Amino acid sequence: MTARVLIVDDIPTNVRLLEARLSAEYYAVVTASSGPQALAICESQDIDIVLLDVMMPDMDGFEVCQRLKSNPRTQHIPVLMVTALDQTSDRVRGLEVGADDFLTKPVDDVQLLARVKSLVRLKSLTDELRARAMTGQQIAIEDAIRAMDTINTAGGSVLIIDTDARHAERIKSYITPEHDVDILLTPADAVFQVTGKQYELALVSMALNEFDPLRVCSQMRTLEHTRNLPIILMAEEADKPKVVRALDLGVNDFISRPVERHELAARVRTQIRRHRYAMELRQSVNNTMALAVTDDMTGLYNRRYFDRHLGVMLGKAQALKRDMALMILDIDHFKAVNDGHGHDIGDAVIREFAARLKRNIRGIDLACRFGGEEFVVLMPDTDFRQAEAVAERVRQSISDRGFDVGSPRPLSVTVSAGVTLNESLTDTPESLIKRADVALYRAKREGRNRVVFDAA
Repeated sequence: MTARVLIVDDIPTNVRLLEARLSAEYYAVVTASSGPQALAICESQDIDIVLLDVMMPDMDGFEVCQRLKSNPRTQHIPVLMVTALDQTSDRVRGLEVGADDFLTKPVDDVQLLARVKSLVRLKSLTDELRARAMTGQQIAIEDAIRAMDTINTAGGSVLIIDTDARHAERIKSYITPEHDVDILLTPADAVFQVTGKQYELALVSMALNEFDPLRVCSQMRTLEHTRNLPIILMAEEADKPKVVRALDLGVNDFISRPVERHELAARVRTQIRRHRYAMELRQSVNNTMALAVTDDMTGLYNRRYFDRHLGVMLGKAQALKRDMALMILDIDHFKAVNDGHGHDIGDAVIREFAARLKRNIRGIDLACRFGGEEFVVLMPDTDFRQAEAVAERVRQSISDRGFDVGSPRPLSVTVSAGVTLNESLTDTPESLIKRADVALYRAKREGRNRVVFDAA
């Protein structure tokens, strides 16, 4: 996922070093040599993440971060503080003034890229939720943004997953009584545990006897109600390669062992604050969305909403030179369902299809009912590989299990899909829809129950 990164440091050598590392990973880099310059850039440009040096003259990084987080126009931008200071109190202070994470010089490449990747993913999800709220009823989301200032991080519901009972109890002691903490010593039961209680954070040890910690995290990510549950890994130095993979799977953060209590407490508060803020944004979207832009039968957005939102998101993708994918899906042989079983069964198939579609796309993806048995999914910041993975996951979720919708026996249902990508500044909403539609009809002609990308 590409992103625009602002590097703030008054020492040119430090700037060039970080710029080279991030440019090699295809991030777009903007630089500033002072706090006031950084604040001005964040006000005037679309910045996805700020790498902020602490030790600067006139205005240090702590003050810059505090100003960014107190400004409604910039408080949603993740801040990663970079400093030569190695005192725990400095790391904690950075987190408590609003920083999203903290790195110590000399910056380790693995940690730098892991933290940036995680925060860019968070920013992308937040931006999508903000854009949906704006599209819904032409209102700003100042109320949801202001909620960040009033969110109380105390009383969080935390689950520790660790096979070492003594280590788990020690970690628990670091964050109680501020939070309600449960310990799970059998990682195989993680799915059942998170199903039975509304947790706001999971702390997962990388040292799980006979269990793969990444599989435990992945399983939690497959459940609808824990898909966005923040996860912090507790990792040894030797675990860095696995930590990078974990961040690709959607893990939010990690902390090195031996775990320092104050840093852990600060990271826990940060993740709970983010989680509650995201919940505020989702609630804002749910509360303010007019019935006129939703489909009564499925609860998905309707064609009217999609047409408008596609224009907004395509314009943003083109302006920031980002990837975007569009998928159109059509239930195969749906007329035969209506003709053979009745329209009530047909309606039940539509509802079940929409539910499976929603469960198998990502948090940033937007699913709409395009009309009849046709659906569309808009996928921001998505390249060919990612779009193919989403499309195939959706297709398999439809075909792998019959639809139990009140008929004498479960109905076998399949879907065909056409996918296209945002390719140039000349693309329009109409051209994207046309290309995806052409690919869909190719899928139909080639035998149905398949995904086809447009050949442009």
